[in-house]
Amino acid sequence: MARHGMVATSQPLATEIGVATLRRGGSAVDAAIAANAALGLTEPTSCGIGGDLFAIVWDAASERLHGLNASGRAPLSLTLDRLMGMGLTLIPDRGPLSVSVPGAVDGWCELHARFGRLPLRELLAPSIAYAREGFPVTEVIGASWAAGAATLQSSPGFAEVFMPNGRAPGIGEPFVNPALAQAYALIANEGRNGFYDGPIAAAIEGCVRGNGGFLGAEDLAAHRSEWVEPVSTTYRGWSVFELPPNGQGIAVLQMLNILEGFGLGSLEWGSAEHLHLLIEAKKLAFEDRARFYADPKFAAVPTERLIAKDYAAARRALIDPKRADPAPVHGDATAGAGDTVYLATADAAGNMVSLIQSNYMGFGSGMTVAPFGFGLQNRGSQFALDPKHANAYQPGKRPFHTIIPAFAMRDGEALVAFGVMGAAMQPQGQVQVLSNLLDFGMGLQAAGDAPRVRHEGSTEPTGQPPLAGGGTVHLEPGFDSAAVEGLRARGHRIEAMGNRGAFGGYQAIRRELRTGVYCGASESRKDGHAAGF
Repeated sequence: MARHGMVATSQPLATEIGVATLRRGGSAVDAAIAANAALGLTEPTSCGIGGDLFAIVWDAASERLHGLNASGRAPLSLTLDRLMGMGLTLIPDRGPLSVSVPGAVDGWCELHARFGRLPLRELLAPSIAYAREGFPVTEVIGASWAAGAATLQSSPGFAEVFMPNGRAPGIGEPFVNPALAQAYALIANEGRNGFYDGPIAAAIEGCVRGNGGFLGAEDLAAHRSEWVEPVSTTYRGWSVFELPPNGQGIAVLQMLNILEGFGLGSLEWGSAEHLHLLIEAKKLAFEDRARFYADPKFAAVPTERLIAKDYAAARRALIDPKRADPAPVHGDATAGAGDTVYLATADAAGNMVSLIQSNYMGFGSGMTVAPFGFGLQNRGSQFALDPKHANAYQPGKRPFHTIIPAFAMRDGEALVAFGVMGAAMQPQGQVQVLSNLLDFGMGLQAAGDAPRVRHEGSTEPTGQPPLAGGGTVHLEPGFDSAAVEGLRARGHRIEAMGNRGAFGGYQAIRRELRTGVYCGASESRKDGHAAGF
């Protein structure tokens, strides 16, 4: 807890760099950019300048939320017909066809132009120094690094950057990335043009097109982020805000609307009754996610209808409290109408940032821009190849996206910037954290530390069909045997999951509006921490 500023990230050095930025008079946005740059160096398994970014900013002066969609688009030179002519039914998860325009750097520059105080070169200076001098690899990141290296060591440029001495760096071993320092220096001196034009853009084109892909300098030069209005619903007297599609944030709002009618707070936390409702609400929302969520510039996304209370009531009526639905389907929303890092920052003026940034799957596409020390995302793999699908591939289109920053507020009482990392776990995790806070009265840290449930097997936005029998349920350790057996009795298939990171990663900052005091929380499943002053 602190009064003057707060930063919460998934890596300790990134948190400290963010706090130091605030101490030097930087804004919450300055701290977020500085911390994100540090994460791109210290946690390349999850994020970096080869990926995309989304953010929601609370501007204390105007008392408004501002949303930024800094996700990139598909190459203009690649068509759906060409992809289908390759005999593909899905875009490969890795390799050059999975690469879309990296939007993160333009996102930094847009945020900085509107809300920054300190020069960009000052924000990137600490990460440039660590890239040149080295930093010790932390435990959770080190384990992910080793796993990624085992899979991607033969990908273009990967071993040259991320496997010094022919292997992934060990836990506690210093890692240097002078090539990334050079990239950051270009961005610090030239802003967005330092990335989307000149030697970095040429190197990206060479990496992708030189290996059979299509992304080129013209795609990078044309890219621009988009300021968007956050959308919201209410839950237990709180307003919850997400960004509209092409991301999956409205799945959180749909799930909350469905769950609102069940009174979760009257149930025993972690009971079969409680978990069953969470799972069934997720299954319904995710069928809509697979059917409707897409780039609204290319598809008619019925966002207002999907997050309407009466639509939720119709979906809620499909839930049997005693039985799992083996084959949920999407609703009629036309009637009436990955790995990732998340961070939160807050400054002395009351400004707050909820920012999420990702390469998607661990190390993204595996395609690595070796001259500049960073990997490229594989977000393009999330397009569907069915021309009738809302999320069908089109040149210049933004793919369906999983990363979602969030805010919650209650007038006159509190304001919370929060997020949960982890691809399809993100909406599930956000709903569970919010319910822990609002239904069960947990504190900010306890709400994130509590065991989570994860459902898998819904229809995918790529067009992949659902798993037979209603999918599978994974439970973190901490739920009692009665809950597990109660879920099985309702028809849920329970499977073990050894990877704790699959249950998401969480950071949050809460500001008590009457006192101005900040409370920070950071994910116990990750390496980072929250700190303030």
